[in-house]
Amino acid sequence: MKISGIVCEYNPFHNGHLYHIEKTRENGATHIVSVMSGNFVQRGEPAIADKFSRARAAVKGGADLVIEIPAPYVLSSAEYYARGAVFLLDALGCIDEISFGSECGDISLLKESAEAADRYSDCFETRKLVKSGLSFPDALNRVIRENCGETVADVLMNPNNILASEYIKALSSLNSTINPYTVCRKNAGHDTNVVCDEFASASCIRTMINDGQDISGVVPYYTNDLVNGLSGNIASVSALERVILYKLRTASLDEIKNLPDVGQGLEYRIKESASGNSIDEVFFKIKTKRYTMARIKRIIMCMLIGIKKGDMDNLPPYGRILAMNKRGAQILAQAKSKKRIPVDTSLAKLRDTDNVCRRFAEIESNASEVYALACRDIGLAGTEFTAKIGIT
Repeated sequence: MKISGIVCEYNPFHNGHLYHIEKTRENGATHIVSVMSGNFVQRGEPAIADKFSRARAAVKGGADLVIEIPAPYVLSSAEYYARGAVFLLDALGCIDEISFGSECGDISLLKESAEAADRYSDCFETRKLVKSGLSFPDALNRVIRENCGETVADVLMNPNNILASEYIKALSSLNSTINPYTVCRKNAGHDTNVVCDEFASASCIRTMINDGQDISGVVPYYTNDLVNGLSGNIASVSALERVILYKLRTASLDEIKNLPDVGQGLEYRIKESASGNSIDEVFFKIKTKRYTMARIKRIIMCMLIGIKKGDMDNLPPYGRILAMNKRGAQILAQAKSKKRIPVDTSLAKLRDTDNVCRRFAEIESNASEVYALACRDIGLAGTEFTAKIGIT
């Protein structure tokens, strides 16, 4: 067995994801574990379809076991997102390789950029630029460009390369024996709104879905069936507008200050935004050069779900299975005597492990309730502990 891990969101699963899995298989992977964002994604928005549906699509697309990345790590910076995801893979104790997409396709260059990012992320020059008003990513890139040259800095100008370098950093910080492997991203770039042959970015596909366009040419049939089955009942931030406004208007400064990634007086800016009459106005009031839109949205989603700064003190305490097939069962058998965290299909069982597991299960339950409100047709309450996972 050669077991590869993939960190993903599959929002939704498209032909580029299928290509990535096929290339990972060609590199020798006999079994694949996908650690996937749940009902919310790293850009600070609800996923377009629920996590169980997306996990089933992933298994149809070639993943053998899908494990959920806990919401506190999904709704966090690229560094924390990568660290939580890589920890889940490493904690299984049987993963040989982590496979990820990148724009450059050069693992040596990605390692060099990861080392540079690690070296300069907390240096005096970077902190000084952040204090001057630059966002952290822009400040870090400027310092790397001055100290390591254009080639390394340019790598960190592309979103998939940035995540790739964070995966490599996480492997190093966790002293993991997992080997990194990269697949060069094909045709359509991240967040671009163009279709190249049968490839399009996930953001482009989401736009097509929202506009009622045919996506069958850029996604596998099972994703197309999933989207058609939603019948327009997709999730979005806009559906949460009144909930967000209510939460902002009633939250205290201390509550806002205790949210992850809130510092340097940002709580005052967030509280002042409550005077807005729409979420677009709220986001506009908060946003500056220092605070990216994704960071703002993640903070707001954390506020709705009830995620606090202290929740990030703990690495993911369990592995919650969302979908699997027979090869997935073989992976679990391989991990049985090696895993360092409990892994199960039942969130109720995982919740009862200890107090940290109980807290993370509470957060996932909250996230599920907020997600139900984010759908055009409000979903049922209390489904987190009753939902059936996909087993094929």
